[in-house]
Amino acid sequence: MSNRSTIVLGTRGSELAMWQTHWVHQQLLKLQPGLHIEVHVVKTQGDKILDAPLSRIGDKGLFTKELENALLDGRVDLAVHSLKDVPTQLEQGLTIGAVCEREDVSDVFIAHPEKKCPSLSSVPMKGTIATGSLRRRCQLLRLRPDLSIVELRGNLGTRVEKLKSSQWDGMLLAKAGITRLGRSELISEVLSPTTFLPAVGQGALAVEARSNDERILSFVRPLDHIATRQATQGERALLRRLEGGCQIPIGAYGRIDHGTFRLDAIIGSLDGSRSVRSSIEGSPDHTERLGVSLAERLLADGGEAILDEIRELNT
Repeated sequence: MSNRSTIVLGTRGSELAMWQTHWVHQQLLKLQPGLHIEVHVVKTQGDKILDAPLSRIGDKGLFTKELENALLDGRVDLAVHSLKDVPTQLEQGLTIGAVCEREDVSDVFIAHPEKKCPSLSSVPMKGTIATGSLRRRCQLLRLRPDLSIVELRGNLGTRVEKLKSSQWDGMLLAKAGITRLGRSELISEVLSPTTFLPAVGQGALAVEARSNDERILSFVRPLDHIATRQATQGERALLRRLEGGCQIPIGAYGRIDHGTFRLDAIIGSLDGSRSVRSSIEGSPDHTERLGVSLAERLLADGGEAILDEIRELNT
């Protein structure tokens, strides 16, 4: 465990993870200029296994487990995560000390630089789109069943190079990561998050800590953004009830809109041929309850059958 004058931030080593950790580092220094902060890089299982789709590796803590172990054994004091990677059930003894203000939650279409496809709708019939997300695959095929979908993993630079050297028409990624890395010029089209639902927690950063470490929690609490926390708590409650993760196509978009919490969600089949979508709204003080209610509605409306079928395929 670090000494009392030092805070150790744990992070993955990817370019985006380092950007996120540097951002949290800077915010903490603005709040407490005298803090001494160190960064400790931890390699997670998701970073080690690069030659298989995420949906086949298993999804419980794929990008967080090793960081949580480092928290629990005192090697780090805080772990910075993309909230969408954080399991909805935390390890005992850990808590999310802050959910930072959310970036744009949208997915984006990035066209092959040599193909004239300014938008997803302009991709020719039977075109090819790359994505590593079952959620994106499902919603893409729901909109465009003619498309071929290819698997894609890696950091932003790797994905851009793979696209350039391919015959694909384009790829789908989260806007937040591209914006944070200063590569907005890559974006051909921003997909509406109310039409093309994002991943649970997409665009938000979570700062995880030991739940009994009041000194550390006192430093990080001011980074908590209440509207983002409320909205993502609703999304995560929905996902927890559905027992979903990266092995199941689930999209959700929660937001506080003029004092009202609104949540849209979708469960889809792997080929996009079947889906159940619904929405709910209510008080921002009850987002978790509303998330569970919406999950129950989706399950009753046919989502249960879709999820059972997918889980059968994964066993």
